[in-house]
Amino acid sequence: MRIAMAQLNPIVGDIAGNTARIIGAMQQARQRGAELVITSELALIGYPPRDLLLKPAVLAQMEQAVQRLAAASRGFATLVGYVQKNTAAAGRTLYNAVALVQDGQVLHRGYKSLLPTYDVFDESRYFEPGPQVEIADWSNEKIGLSICEDLWNDEQVAGRPLYHFNPIAALAGAGATLLVNLSASPFVLGKNDFRRKLIAHQARRWRLPIIYVNQVGANDELIFDGNSTACDAQGRLLAQGRDFEEDLVVFDLPERAGDAAGRPGTILTAGERSATGEPAASVAVAAPWPEPRRDMAALHAALLLGLRDYARKCGFKTAVVGLSGGIDSALVGVLAAEAFGPRNVTGVALPSRYSSDHSQSDAARLAAALGIQFHIVPLEALHRALETTLGPLFAGTAPGLAEENMQARLRGTILMALSNKFGHLLLTTGNKSEIATGYCTLYGDMAGGLAVISDVPKTMVYRLARYINAQAVANGRPPPIPEGSLTKAPSAELRPNQTDQDSLPPYDVLDAILQRYVEEEKSVGTIVEEGFAAPTVLKVARLVDLNEYKRKQMPPGLKVTSRAFGWGRRMPIAQRYDPAAMTEQPASCPR
Repeated sequence: MRIAMAQLNPIVGDIAGNTARIIGAMQQARQRGAELVITSELALIGYPPRDLLLKPAVLAQMEQAVQRLAAASRGFATLVGYVQKNTAAAGRTLYNAVALVQDGQVLHRGYKSLLPTYDVFDESRYFEPGPQVEIADWSNEKIGLSICEDLWNDEQVAGRPLYHFNPIAALAGAGATLLVNLSASPFVLGKNDFRRKLIAHQARRWRLPIIYVNQVGANDELIFDGNSTACDAQGRLLAQGRDFEEDLVVFDLPERAGDAAGRPGTILTAGERSATGEPAASVAVAAPWPEPRRDMAALHAALLLGLRDYARKCGFKTAVVGLSGGIDSALVGVLAAEAFGPRNVTGVALPSRYSSDHSQSDAARLAAALGIQFHIVPLEALHRALETTLGPLFAGTAPGLAEENMQARLRGTILMALSNKFGHLLLTTGNKSEIATGYCTLYGDMAGGLAVISDVPKTMVYRLARYINAQAVANGRPPPIPEGSLTKAPSAELRPNQTDQDSLPPYDVLDAILQRYVEEEKSVGTIVEEGFAAPTVLKVARLVDLNEYKRKQMPPGLKVTSRAFGWGRRMPIAQRYDPAAMTEQPASCPR
């Protein structure tokens, strides 16, 4: 059987556009001999649709789209992810569904059984769990239908199961000969290795081939990496979709889906021709599948995709970024130039009375290396005017944080003015370490439309910057990020001789604590037991907890770690949680 995995990049809510995109992929797949085309989860509306699902017109449009796909699926079948009305007398009114369509008919419908409500997921807000697992009889196959989370409840790989029901076990027990999973699984660093392990294990465990089709593209905070995968009944890789880009992977499944012996599949790549000159549509051209990127290569690709798609789907064609000469703004500048093209990026240096000469020169070097537009807008006159205006109100008080933040807020005002005037997307440059501890200024450096590296810890910022420079050198180009930006002590430059470490622990220590406290949700006592100084751990924990109000007002940020600030981390603002209270070892956690 020849199968096509249609790994597409939908625009959330664009039902008509997504339908046309799927039909285009179906036509290409049919030209290449596919008998079955498989899309991703909620492919017709895009994932996650959130409260668009509450609009009554969505259901009618969705059913029209399913019928349109059925009419277009002539001589072959298509599995499409969509939203289906629940007609039962009780329960939530929608199903997260999959339809098997062919020759103008809907042959079968199936529903997602497991609805995640952790991290960025909130599916129980909208969907009713499927009443039972569904097997579609088609072309001498019994296709076990599953959707995303249904595949993940395997205690042998994932540890403690989150649900009492295992849909994959139920499908295997009901006689499925082929397992299909339509997915919208967001990117997290390192997740794809685990995902491939899980899919291969499930195939071996149930002695069934598995075809897993994942969404690709970015929607708001979430990035979807694609990496659609097909395994035979022994867990061996049959086909692999590209990472971070659309792909149509056509491959041959073993003749008998339940045959554990299996055989390697072949991929038909668009545009390839046989030795006779025939297009690849008529012949099977063996091609190696692309190896997914890992570590900094994957992070780089993810951030680029997230930035490009946010801009494209929101209608931005140009960007502006404040360039301080530091490593964070340098990294964001590089990503902006790659995502938008150098001609469409404006870098702005905003020196104050406390800015060093090398800050401005490093910003200029970066702009020249990237080929972006570059402007210098000094703050001194504005800063003096603001001090004069507020002088009578501040009389008799010592200079402090308010005076420092004036400069940051002036920078934000200037950059937002450029954004408003020219339609640029303003990119903020704060990293996860700063945002976690509140080392950022509301309406200042936090002002903007997208927080590109808000989920990238400071130590990882350096790793990614060095990776980008190394890649440039390997490709025969000079490194874009100046050495000074990589080697000088980080500073907000809001007072004389200021460095970040005046207020924060060294970044290697800070990031190690944040990893444990934020991402792993470990207690202060546990972190201290792991060898960190108790006063430092308490300081960091309290900074994280006290600055939730700032993070609630930041722009959306691209999620790349397992626990990002934003939609997936739902902490209260008005609260008095004390990480040192009720500890079993109060002596080790001084208050």
